[in-house]
Amino acid sequence: MSERKVVLLEQDDLMHQNTGESNFNESAYYNFYDRRERVGGFIRLGNRPNEGYAEMTVCIYLPDRTVGFMFQRPEIKNNDSHNAGGARFEVVKPFEHHRVTYLGKVCILKNPLEMAEPAIAFKSNPYSSARLELDYRATAPGWGGELREKTASGWVSPQPTGDPEQQFAKGHLEQLGHATGTLTLSSKDSERKFTIEGLGLRDHSWGPRYWQAPKYYRWLTMNFDEGLGGMATVTVNRDDSVRPGGFIARKGQPIVNIVKVDIETEFTGEQQLHDRIKVVCQTQESDQPITITGKVIGMIPLRNRRAGMVTRIAEGMTEWNWDGKIGYGLAEYLDHLSE
Repeated sequence: MSERKVVLLEQDDLMHQNTGESNFNESAYYNFYDRRERVGGFIRLGNRPNEGYAEMTVCIYLPDRTVGFMFQRPEIKNNDSHNAGGARFEVVKPFEHHRVTYLGKVCILKNPLEMAEPAIAFKSNPYSSARLELDYRATAPGWGGELREKTASGWVSPQPTGDPEQQFAKGHLEQLGHATGTLTLSSKDSERKFTIEGLGLRDHSWGPRYWQAPKYYRWLTMNFDEGLGGMATVTVNRDDSVRPGGFIARKGQPIVNIVKVDIETEFTGEQQLHDRIKVVCQTQESDQPITITGKVIGMIPLRNRRAGMVTRIAEGMTEWNWDGKIGYGLAEYLDHLSE
């Protein structure tokens, strides 16, 4: 049998071939946090060309603890680019420089927890026009890829197998970055402008996806400075198998894989959303555990519905502490509320 392993190729930072599954998805996501301005957030576009639309999400955590949020399903006809719903992502140079823009409205939520019922939240809160323009430059190599097979002509994707309805992306990459740019929020009464200079993490996924495929997951992204950051994750599948993962990136050193992850969470409030986090992880290069603690400083619960299932994707902007070194990033928890 030919050699098979997860391989990351330069072309993975570009758009992929639509492989035809009804739930084929190609998504790109960028998060950032400016610790000086205390402004951060994320923006995502997930193309679903065989369903005729994209999922567009923009979420901005503001210094006064309000959150600017918008979700749309704009129509798309193909998978040629990430450009829909006012959001546009441009790969200037693969794995080095991306450009991210959003021109559109955001709902300004004084109480972001209201987004648990989006129809009510969107009707009962004011809106601002938003203009987000970021240059996103890599601070570490890319991590991840796709399971590929070695052939005489190079690494190729094997023929797909399994039920696409139970899959959650065939390929996936992540990369730490530095975001610089501006955010302007305008309404009839005011204009707020922020100069953004912050660290973050981006990801890019392709292949069949439904949000309901895993039983649940925890995804923790963190940047401490331009030379130290990482991601830790635990996914529990429908058969109760557990898949830990992640990486630690240190400047001037190869990225190391995380092979064991234990997450302890304190939940709070009526919705029981994550509030305090303790993650203990172990890398493949050392038996010494790494312990990082987190405190959520901004929270919004998002929702996805399909086939009678209500899936909550709770997004917590989090302040991390690793042996006294302070960092920031998103702690994303996916759970199914109807089970």
